[in-house]
Amino acid sequence: MMPMSMKYRIAIVASQFNHDITNLMQHQALLRATELGIKPKIYNVPGAVELPIIAKKLAAKSLFDAIVVLGAVIRGETTHYDYVCNQVSYGCQKVALEHSVPVIFGVLTCETEAQAMERIGGKMGNKPKEMIDAAVAMIDLIRDIDGY
Repeated sequence: MMPMSMKYRIAIVASQFNHDITNLMQHQALLRATELGIKPKIYNVPGAVELPIIAKKLAAKSLFDAIVVLGAVIRGETTHYDYVCNQVSYGCQKVALEHSVPVIFGVLTCETEAQAMERIGGKMGNKPKEMIDAAVAMIDLIRDIDGY
């Protein structure tokens, strides 16, 4: 567990599309943050494609040490899945590089809803928890590099 003297300013930007999955993801992320003594600010967006723009707005304001984006893109019968996944991952990476703020990519890209659920505390791990841990690790690393 991290020292409580360290303050972590973390934003969670969560997609509401596939809300059964994303609400559980948000809940799991908040549980982990609470375990670490962190009170993240939550921002909800309609879908995964909207994650990068809100991440960018937040990064530009320099209010957060890290931004965790959460979403679930489930493959359908069309190529829409591929476009969404590519746009969201590219957009989030671009925000991180332009603003030097870690944007932790917690978007599940699965074939089925069952696969997504397995990654939210099931047999495939707890990805939202891992995303909060990744945010803390990146904040600590950047602080170490910056000398504070």
